Amino acid sequence: MTKIVFIFPGQGSQSVGMGEELVKSNPGNKTFYDKADEQLGYALSKLMLEGPAQELTYTYNAQPALLTTSTMVSEILQAAGLKPDYTIGHSLGEYSALVASGVMSFEDGVKIVHKRGLYMNEVVPAGKGAMAAILGMQADVLKELTDQVTAEGDVVQLANLNCPGQIVISGTKEGVEKASVLAKEAGAKRAIPLVVSGPFHSELMRPATSHLQQALNQLEMQDTDIPVISNVTASPVTKAEAMKDLLVQQLYSPVQFEQSIRTLLDLGVDTFIECGPGKVLSGLVKKIDRSAVIYAAYDLESIEQVIEASKEWK
Repeated sequence: MTKIVFIFPGQGSQSVGMGEELVKSNPGNKTFYDKADEQLGYALSKLMLEGPAQELTYTYNAQPALLTTSTMVSEILQAAGLKPDYTIGHSLGEYSALVASGVMSFEDGVKIVHKRGLYMNEVVPAGKGAMAAILGMQADVLKELTDQVTAEGDVVQLANLNCPGQIVISGTKEGVEKASVLAKEAGAKRAIPLVVSGPFHSELMRPATSHLQQALNQLEMQDTDIPVISNVTASPVTKAEAMKDLLVQQLYSPVQFEQSIRTLLDLGVDTFIECGPGKVLSGLVKKIDRSAVIYAAYDLESIEQVIEASKEWK
């Protein structure tokens, strides 16, 4: 029996024009743009379709834009009869997973991630923090380096444990730069700055937690029978109250993506479908388990390929 997980991307996967082809092929999909614009009170859809790219990168725009596109893809697949057994998102993508699992509505999802982006930007304005992907280094060795830089006064820590040989660090601009240099000196293959507007999943985000907690408490969230794998614990969650607490912790805690995928494999999942812009997470899953069946559904052609392939699944 095929077991399916929908995977949802986080910040960094946004691009101008995302979702446009899906709307042109089916004007009914425009309702996602319309609902997002209505909930936010500004033309997010115009920014998604026309840019500028720099403005789309700002966390308070990128977050609702990605959730809108990812939900559009997820809904198209579900309307075609593809129902996930589990959902998971990477960082921001966890909110898209909650929408797909029915924990929160699309409208509430758009509003909460926009607020989340504003809170995150307020505590560390764009340009003051940074993130970088460190390739070819063990987590324990890299943690020693980030702890050293932090002890010297520039905060930096492990933020995303993505797959073997790829860990993202996050912190102040200076802290990330210093840790990146030390990592390369200690044998890391590469240190790649990420196109994000803040130091996500670091202690620098902790001041935003009280605002996010208040906003989440005002949402109507439902328990679900489609478990969401938590970024914080790498374990399945079905209770709305538990998920609220984990979403708050997620702001400053590392994303346990590699362990989450291993949890899904242990649960018998054999088919991974990335829903939304890009193919970043598909690549990470392949590095974690080369035998996994992986699809990236991000445009009309790739969505149709998934739907066609699913006709053979039992």
